[in-house]
Amino acid sequence: MEENFKLDIKARPRRLRKSGAILDLCQETHVLPSDLILPVFIKEGKNGADKIPSMPGQFRHTVESLLKLCEAALRKGVRAIAPFPLVDPQKKSLRADEAVSEKSLANRAIAAVKKRFPEMAVVADIALDPYTTHGHDGILDKSGTWIINDETVEILTAMALMAARAGADFVAPSDMMDGRIGAIRDALDDCDFTETAIMAYSAKYASAYYGPFRDAIGSAPKSPGKSGQRKYLDKKGYQLNPYNSREAVREALLDEEEGADVIMVKPAGSYLDIISKVKDSTVLPIAAYQVSGEYSMIMAAALKGWIDLERVRNESLACIKRAGADMILTYFAMDVK
Repeated sequence: MEENFKLDIKARPRRLRKSGAILDLCQETHVLPSDLILPVFIKEGKNGADKIPSMPGQFRHTVESLLKLCEAALRKGVRAIAPFPLVDPQKKSLRADEAVSEKSLANRAIAAVKKRFPEMAVVADIALDPYTTHGHDGILDKSGTWIINDETVEILTAMALMAARAGADFVAPSDMMDGRIGAIRDALDDCDFTETAIMAYSAKYASAYYGPFRDAIGSAPKSPGKSGQRKYLDKKGYQLNPYNSREAVREALLDEEEGADVIMVKPAGSYLDIISKVKDSTVLPIAAYQVSGEYSMIMAAALKGWIDLERVRNESLACIKRAGADMILTYFAMDVK
């Protein structure tokens, strides 16, 4: 090859990759602790936190240890949490009666956090699966195979009111029943909770990535399959079909019309196209949930030494943000700098 050969080109994009300083100046997407919501698991008792085997590095917290976690999160710039309760099996029922109790674990935790740390935003999960004996997100019909939509919405509405009274900044219906956003908005407004926002799980898919989460909250799994692996409840009758995208946009627009303040896509990492499509369809802020299965797969590979945990963690969150998420629910929230 001829010495000192040079291409006759003016556009050289690599000029903007010449140094770390230039790379930082030109970076399009940033993930900050203030962009993140930390999902936290809570339990009864005063014995500190319990490890969750299927989610390395994650714990079930008592209300007392949750307050310590919130203090640490605020120091790191994480200013929002989403608590999920492990409900005592003796308090579960077919109609999820504990879900509408003022003294439920979730409501006591919300009240405790808001009393100690009023600056911490709390996102209250509004769903019945932690409270039902069968693990579904609603009331079953007589056949035991179909969720009764409107009766479930009535209970969800009462649950949302209880969370608002406890001090939740957001109520987050994650059940995927039809019409529940409008019913909850009307009830909140009628009871003078006009400032309580709704973070709607508008595009929650019937995903296989939720397994570790269901372990963490004790949501009922089916019996082990032939391979010995646990088979979890089939929720395709109300959550979205993973093979579809247009219906996610339809759901988002319906929730916006009914009064949602934030639109959620769940899961996040394998649904970047959905985040992007929903982002393009609404002016509302977009939340995306990097779910337990996504977290656990990254952690498992890192523990095996197969990937660089920090780089993969940061890249995974950047991809979600780049796709259009304004805020991300992630178990990695405390690790982002």
